[in-house]
Amino acid sequence: MMDLFRIEAENQSQVLTQSLLALEREPTAAAQLESCMRAAHSLKGAARIIGLQVGVTLAHALEDCFVAAQKKQILLGQGAIDLLLKGVDLLGRIAQTPEAQIAQWAGEKRGEVDGFLAQLKAVREGAAPAPAPAPAPVPTAAAPAVAQEVAVAPAVAAAPAPTAGATTVAEPLAAPTAAPVEGDRVLRVTADSLNRLLGLTGESLVESRWLGPFGESLLRLKRRHHELARALSDLRETLPRTTVGEQSWTLLGEAQRRAQDCEQQLGQRLSELETFGRRSANLSHRLYGEALACRMRPFAEGVRGFPRMVRDLARTLGKQVRLEIIGESTQVDRDILEQLEAPLGHLLRNALDHGIGTPAERRKSGRPAEGLVRIEARHAAGHLEILVSDDGRGVDLAKLRTTVVERRLTTADTAQSLSEAELLEFLFLPGFSMKGEVTDISGRGVGLDVVQTMVKHVRGSVRIQSRPGEGTRFVLSLPLTLSVARTVLAAIGGEPYAFPLAYIQRTLKVPVEKIESIEGRAHFSLDGKPVGLVPAHQVLGGAEPRPQDGAWAVVVIGDGARRYGLVVDHFLGGRELVVQRIDARLGKVKDVSAAALMEDGAPVLIVDAEDLLRSVEKLVASGRLGEVQGGTAAARGQRTRKRVLVVEDSLTVRELERKLLEQRGYEVEVAVDGMDGWNAVRGSHFDLVITDIDMPRMDGIELTSLVKKDARLKAMPVMIVSYKDREEDRRRGLDAGADYYLTKGSFHDETLLQAVMDLIGEHEK
Repeated sequence: MMDLFRIEAENQSQVLTQSLLALEREPTAAAQLESCMRAAHSLKGAARIIGLQVGVTLAHALEDCFVAAQKKQILLGQGAIDLLLKGVDLLGRIAQTPEAQIAQWAGEKRGEVDGFLAQLKAVREGAAPAPAPAPAPVPTAAAPAVAQEVAVAPAVAAAPAPTAGATTVAEPLAAPTAAPVEGDRVLRVTADSLNRLLGLTGESLVESRWLGPFGESLLRLKRRHHELARALSDLRETLPRTTVGEQSWTLLGEAQRRAQDCEQQLGQRLSELETFGRRSANLSHRLYGEALACRMRPFAEGVRGFPRMVRDLARTLGKQVRLEIIGESTQVDRDILEQLEAPLGHLLRNALDHGIGTPAERRKSGRPAEGLVRIEARHAAGHLEILVSDDGRGVDLAKLRTTVVERRLTTADTAQSLSEAELLEFLFLPGFSMKGEVTDISGRGVGLDVVQTMVKHVRGSVRIQSRPGEGTRFVLSLPLTLSVARTVLAAIGGEPYAFPLAYIQRTLKVPVEKIESIEGRAHFSLDGKPVGLVPAHQVLGGAEPRPQDGAWAVVVIGDGARRYGLVVDHFLGGRELVVQRIDARLGKVKDVSAAALMEDGAPVLIVDAEDLLRSVEKLVASGRLGEVQGGTAAARGQRTRKRVLVVEDSLTVRELERKLLEQRGYEVEVAVDGMDGWNAVRGSHFDLVITDIDMPRMDGIELTSLVKKDARLKAMPVMIVSYKDREEDRRRGLDAGADYYLTKGSFHDETLLQAVMDLIGEHEK
């Protein structure tokens, strides 16, 4: 019963808060006064049922105040509204008190209740309350879950859908009812049970898709059966009856009739299977849609606390602000809705503190003293779009450029060349703030970072639009649900991988002749800017891709300086996949976020784009990036240079060998020990390996043995260059498979170069 009272208190407190905020604008609004009175009356009855006398007393006092206002005995001014909101908060605190501590409100905490009742009595008697200090911003904590349960539609206490258009704080939701609508029943299930149900319906949906490919295979069988029947018919017509004999002629006719009968029955069964497949797929889609609908909640549930927060924060800052909420009935996945609270709260605080000016500032610029902040939720192009905008100052781009340079995030020249969109991206960096001082509201540089982190976590994106003097708008593009991912499938190393659409900038075919070499790396031009090419198989594994029809298949991910083109085998098309979480016992799988099943039941991994970007950056930084074949003269010249890997733990020797080889035209990569060298030869192609013997982690003898035991690498020559010049050391190296053994104490420049040329020849020009 106490749990039910908490739910009732949360719902009615929300009605009271929204109606009181509306009364602050129009103190005599009869509908709002009636709504407040009924909510207080409902709370009084609910508290009486569970025997919570302090709750009964408080709700009764609030009800009396609203009745007095309805009879025009008092006028609820701003001071009275402040006091009544304080009473609503007090009721909420009482409702959330653990049952073991509820007696405190009749004991040591009774003074707080009595003090409030005395103030409220003075208001009812016509005395104006003392002006309350500007309130601290009210946290926007969502309603606490009771045993992590959710109500499955048709839900109790759900606010009626608002009419089309904007719903402002002056237009509160209708009071929740305390009982189901006639004919409706309510079922309470845990969130985990609902998730399992959704998972099972998703599997059912995938299983229903199996019938399609199976039906196509039967259709192919039917065509072959038809060919068989026709072949038998042709055979019977071409063979003279007198030649084969009467019995054989009869048997051949019987075989022909049976083949025709089988063909007819197969056609009928195939038609039945197609009908069943359509019905099964339709039923599975409907089942999945109903289960998914149970996870969807109206957007209004996630923004209930924001009108109060904006009102209190505006008063703290000495500003006049109106919050407008549009699209309250827009359906949002429950998991996404729960995660939206913190980022939206940060954006609202950002708008009030940075965007909206004081009334004096706004009047000076010829604008209304009251600022407008708007939150809008809508479905667009298969995504959930949430827009948070204000009509304030906008972002000062000149100041932003200066701040970026002062914080040494880029150079002054680069900052001047950045576009507006690129410049605004700096606002999302962790710890970045344009405010010099730190306050209780902002200045720590954590708000927008929280927004971007949450958005990326749910496979979404966020962008900023701003005009100085006109305001700022944040556009959050999120998936409609976390249970289904819209993806592009691509083959990498012969295996399918799914890339979430939210993380893909572009998919395209890049002609080989469009690839150029810049600082030794393959690039192509996209929207006038170079994009580095990375063979995806180097990150995710598998065989090296080959261009098809003179072009590479490329998936562009990331943005700004972190934009890369992943070269894949080929594209497999777009898919909507039912997301299956990877078993937690496996831990975090590198570069993978989840899995799914294809129509034929085959598994496919869903790429973790952020993790993949980090892996690509590590690959680039290590200098072990594989080549992507280009068609320009420069790229062809780069490609024909013979590549040598120098494995040496001594910096001096390593650099000496590298410079000697590069001066002769060889392309050289280096590794600091045997383990580093082993990773390098497995990830890229080399014509020769030159290695020392004594090195940490893995010595040169072991490296040579591994290379020569690998079927793919054993043909690659290995040269050992070591200070050890004893015959037994030389023999160990050659026994391990080394093709050449050279001692450091005896070689000079030409000795090393001649040995290299003996093994792989001169560099190609």
